[in-house]
Amino acid sequence: MTSLPARCCAPIADGRLDDSQAQATAEVFKALADAHRVKILNLLANSRDPVCVCDITDSMELSQPTVSFHLKKLVSAGLLNREERGTWSYYSIDGDAWKDLDRIFQTKERTRTR
Repeated sequence: MTSLPARCCAPIADGRLDDSQAQATAEVFKALADAHRVKILNLLANSRDPVCVCDITDSMELSQPTVSFHLKKLVSAGLLNREERGTWSYYSIDGDAWKDLDRIFQTKERTRTR
């Protein structure tokens, strides 16, 4: 089983990234580089409980297949959890992945010399 991209990301300022770390980070950025996906993340980040795909579709001005496509990209990037409840899928933010994502943007303190 391969790791999800969000779990493989190294901090940008953490020395030299190897090819696999750079690719994993790029996959996460690709997943986030769509306004509809950002809106889906916003919806889920403001919900205490997992949200049914039907409710996500109702809140977006997109067709159900398009919403499912965007959700699949976010799940594949490791940013969301998906659980089946009967015939419906429920989605939530993967808290561990978001902690890892937060690490990507950590920078080293640098002092300037004159």
